[in-house]
Amino acid sequence: MDIQVGDIVKLKKQHPCGSREWEVLRIGADFRLKCTGCGHQIMIARKLVEKNIREIRKKP
Repeated sequence: MDIQVGDIVKLKKQHPCGSREWEVLRIGADFRLKCTGCGHQIMIARKLVEKNIREIRKKP
């Protein structure tokens, strides 16, 4: 998958705040994602992110 820092990814499950979109802050074995709804940041395994992605929007 071609995911870059700054891209917005839409995941299958929504965050408790209601948003499904996350901004990619870091890429590696784990991804650091920031919720576009509430700003909460998480670290999640690359395998889980790639499995749960619905859509990728490239940074402008």
